[in-house]
Amino acid sequence: MTDLKIGVVGIEGKWSTEVLADALEQRTGFRLVIDIEKVVANLADKKVMYQGFNLCELDAIIIKKVSQTYSPAILDRLEILRFVESCQCQIFSPPESIIRLVDRMACTVTLAQAGIPMPPTVITEHQDAALDAIKQFGEAILKPLFSTKAKGMEVLNAKQSDKKLRSQLDQYHQLHGFYYIQKKLALPGQDLGLMFLGGEYQGAYARVSGNTSWNTTIANGGKYAAAYPSDEIIAMAAKAQALFKLDFTTVDIAETHDGPVCFEVSAFGGFKGAKEGLGINIADKYADYVINKVSSRSLSD
Repeated sequence: MTDLKIGVVGIEGKWSTEVLADALEQRTGFRLVIDIEKVVANLADKKVMYQGFNLCELDAIIIKKVSQTYSPAILDRLEILRFVESCQCQIFSPPESIIRLVDRMACTVTLAQAGIPMPPTVITEHQDAALDAIKQFGEAILKPLFSTKAKGMEVLNAKQSDKKLRSQLDQYHQLHGFYYIQKKLALPGQDLGLMFLGGEYQGAYARVSGNTSWNTTIANGGKYAAAYPSDEIIAMAAKAQALFKLDFTTVDIAETHDGPVCFEVSAFGGFKGAKEGLGINIADKYADYVINKVSSRSLSD
């Protein structure tokens, strides 16, 4: 037991937030789940208040979730946490690292620059170019720049008439702006989540399709199972996550006929796949990792 005060930015009542807060409370006797939408930041006085606590005075904060839905507002909430970090409160993962991931565009560009294999992707604001990409791919997935768990994604088929495709593109553009278009790949009915804590590989789980949807998300009938990826896939995932300097993350990878491809590096990383697929309590491991980091810094100071 330590006397550290470590808060969790998350969604009260959500399983992953609560198990992380539980793990920290067991080790420190302190529990604080922070609803980032309700904090009040007074920059001049270096106070970011929540339920009577000045977050700047906490020993550390773990960011589990900053919103139930992805939107540009996430970036502003992370900026508040970046200010808290400047007050010498350690934050896991660093807000600046997460900012580079919550926007799908930034994540994709970084992965592409590093030569990480990804599905063929076209990004444009021009509808004619978007239509050409769909015809080139044959079947494509439109992905909002701010989304998670396949929310807002649409599958378009080049066999549809130009009129119908343009209508769908019009509706999508009104909601999301940029066209982010990926070729729909033939997948083996599952994709993989490879977990990393402090840059170290922790294991992998599979999201297995429930055969009711084109994607493998749990919300659409998928289920978790243990996975044992090849050394090649682990090395690819390790390289991908290292680009973003996160404390905990999962890297989404799928095996295709042309080799493995990376879909994304998660800004926050999931706990449930580890628990249900592998029987691993990542919340406990994450809590120990953070406490060791904070304690080591205190000793060096």
